[in-house]
This record gives sequence, C-alpha cells and structure tokens, in this order.
Amino acid sequence: MVANGNPADASGGARAVARCDLLGVPPFSDMEGGLYRGYLSPAYWAAQDQLAQWFEQAGMAVRRDEAANLVGRYEGAKPGAKALIIGSHLDSVRDGGFYDGPLGIMLGVECVAALDKAGTRLPFAIEIYAFGDEEGSRFPAAMLTSRAVAGTLQSDELAIADADGIMLADAGVDPAHYMDAGRSADEIIAYLEAHIEQGPVLEAEGLALGTVTGIAAQLRYRVSVSGMAGHAGTTAMRLRRDALAGAAAMVLAAEQVARDDNSDLVATVGMLDVRPGAPNVIPGAVTFTIDIRSGDKTRRDRAADAILARLAEIAAVRELGLESTLVHDLPPSPCDPALMELMDAALEGAGQPVRRLVSGAGHDAMNMAAICPTAMLFIRCRNGISHNPAEHVEPADAEAALSVMLGFIQRLGESVAD
Repeated sequence: MVANGNPADASGGARAVARCDLLGVPPFSDMEGGLYRGYLSPAYWAAQDQLAQWFEQAGMAVRRDEAANLVGRYEGAKPGAKALIIGSHLDSVRDGGFYDGPLGIMLGVECVAALDKAGTRLPFAIEIYAFGDEEGSRFPAAMLTSRAVAGTLQSDELAIADADGIMLADAGVDPAHYMDAGRSADEIIAYLEAHIEQGPVLEAEGLALGTVTGIAAQLRYRVSVSGMAGHAGTTAMRLRRDALAGAAAMVLAAEQVARDDNSDLVATVGMLDVRPGAPNVIPGAVTFTIDIRSGDKTRRDRAADAILARLAEIAAVRELGLESTLVHDLPPSPCDPALMELMDAALEGAGQPVRRLVSGAGHDAMNMAAICPTAMLFIRCRNGISHNPAEHVEPADAEAALSVMLGFIQRLGESVAD
C-alpha cells in the first residue's frame, strides 16, 4: 500500500476497503492493538486530516462545519445546485471494526472520483459527509452531529461530559455555534448511505448487497440503582442491599421481556458501571444502559413500559433506589419509496439480485430523514459480525456496492432532469 492509502492497481472498491484498513491503526486510532476513534479525540482529528486529502484528490472542495463534521462538495452542472448528500460516520466503538461507518464515506469518495475522472457533472451537486458522533462512544449521547445537521438536536443536549469529565465545550467545538451546522431542506435533494449490514441475512442468502427499507425505532435509557455498600465478610446476606445483585436481576428481566415477545424486538444492556468496585465491598451503586429496538414503535414502547415496570418491582423487593433516565428516543425511519425503486433498479443494472431488508441498527440516515428523502444500501459483512475487530468486508463486495451507487446516482440524475 502506498502512503496515501491507494493500493497499487486497485479498483475503487478495493481502494475504499484499503483506506478503511489504513484508518484502523494509530495515529487514526487511540488504542494500541485495536481501533477506538472517539468523537473529537486525537485519532478523530488525524483521521479527518487524512480524509480531507482524499476528498481533495477526488475533486472536492473541503470544509469542516460547526459540529466538526468533515464535508466535501463536488459541484453540479450549475454551481450552487441542490446536493445529494452521501454520508456515514467516522467515529468508532471501542475495539471496533474498520468498516462500520468509514466504508460508506470511502465509497462516496470513490463515486465522486469516478465522476470527476469522467468529467461528469450532474443536475445536482454531491456532498460527502463524514459525521463525527454516530456511535456515542465518547459522550453520553449518540448521533450528535447528524442531528445537528438535520436540525433535530436541542442545544441543551450539548451540556455533556465524557468519562474523564471533559466537557463537549472543551473538546474542540463551540456549543454556541454548534447548531449552525444545520442544513435546510431546500439545499438537499436526497441522502444516500452505504453501510455494512451488521447482520447475517445477506451472507446467509448468498447476496452481496441489499436495499434498506427503513431503520428500526430505538429507545435508550440510563438506569441508576442505589443500595448500601458494606463489608463483604461481615454483612449477613439477609441484611444486604446489594445494588449489583439487583441490577443483575434487572438485566435478566429486560432480556426476558424481549425474548418473550418473539419478534424483531431486542433489548440490550451494553454498559454497566459498579461502585465502589472493590472485591471485598458489597456494591452500593450501579449504573447501566438499556437499548430497546423494534421496527414497530408501538411494540418497542410496550416493551419499554414492561421492562421499566419489572425494574421497579425488583427494586422494591430488594429495597433499592432506582432512577431511569431516557437518553434518546429515535422513531422508526422508513426509506423513501421512490429512492428504493431507484436502488432496486441500480442493483439490477449492476447484475445484482434485488433484496430488501430492514435495519435493526441505527444510522445517521434516520436523522437526515427529517429534512430529505433517504436511501440506504447494505453490504455483506462476514458472519454478520460488527462492532468487533473480526468485522470483514470483501473488496469485491465493495466494488459491487460502488457500481450500484454510481447507477443510483445516474438514475437519480435522470429523474431530476425529467
């Protein structure tokens, strides 16, 4: 691989994969032996600087907006035209995979590079957005930057700090101007996001790609359980108010509610913090998260009510304090029917079978739907693994995705011209 991330004689799809690989190691990661790129971290700024070079090489003008998103613009046939936004996220979870997010950005860059090489200008501009905070792996809220662009973020949500106590305001952005990253609907024609599936459906069916029909509704809670810390050797079991034992029962209760529903409903406890955290001390306080998702908002909300009721029952029986805080409520986000038809036609045009599927994972597309029609293309990932170093994408699948994206862009241009 050469210094700028272009493997010798590589196709656009292979180059996109190779660039994701390049961004998976220091200085583009803040952990040794794995990938962690939190929003506004040193690795984040380094990755943006590298990405800006690739944007420019592809023929785009580059800027950084007030929410610290990196944005590249490839003008249309008429300067100042509305834009098709192609985007995904640059941040990662801790010890994550290389392709979740960045692959969609790199494929967008390859689309522009191909158009620029051919001298093609469209009835609309193309803007590539590298969103900064889709995962929420540093600050206790997710999708800050795409919500800012879509105008759905509230300014009071910016008064947050990371686990080290660093406020967002001290991390490299100005909350007073953060909302200036917002875009208006009359500037955008549509939003397109390519993303690894993060699930096993495409691989199980022997398919490389699929058209996304929509994104499931999500609820996320932060739950605090308070008991009484005490000596592990001298406090009788019947007298204990063990916050961790109570939290453990709550975790299992949330799992059971979701399992009993026997549907697409899922409930996940992904973070758990135990205090004081000593082997010889009964835990006096526990904080954990619950993430609840379903393609059906009513089903999701019914499950959330049932889970919160079970948590309250467990707390009462165990004489524990309980506080549940809603972190975010993301409604289901259907993709635009007309754009799905264009995506299906692009799949057929590229020699790919047409397959439609829903996304259980959240994406920046669900926020952009507030200001424009959206489309998503899923790309097969090996064993359906994501948020894991074992995440893998075949360059041939990325090449197929690039072909479909270019076909989608061409068909969108023709529909606008008509």
